Amino acid sequence: MKLNLDTIILYVQDVNGLKSFYSSVFGFEIVEEYKNEWVLLNAGNSKIGLHKIGGQYLTKIKLDHKFDNNTKIVFEINNDIHEVRQLFLDQNVLMREVKTFDIYDYWLCDGEDPEGNVFQLKQKK
Repeated sequence: MKLNLDTIILYVQDVNGLKSFYSSVFGFEIVEEYKNEWVLLNAGNSKIGLHKIGGQYLTKIKLDHKFDNNTKIVFEINNDIHEVRQLFLDQNVLMREVKTFDIYDYWLCDGEDPEGNVFQLKQKK
């Protein structure tokens, strides 16, 4: 059996806000959209779905709440990671420092979208 990752779905508070973030900061193309409930973005070899979190959960959280989660979306880039990090910082994206490990062939840099979902930029050394 061969499996191919097609889509990662993030349950979010503000579909339009994150659609704007991922389409403007990352340049992802909108593949499909349904009102303020659903957006599908082309993210290269796979897609990212932004799904409005259920109302039963929204009533229990404060506006602008950032969720803790155990997921990180990793994007491999060809451009210089320091330049891309600075480009994101210039757009007020929360970015951590660039790092690497001695026996690892990549530079890494984590960031957060407006709802606290963690992403990582990865560039081959």
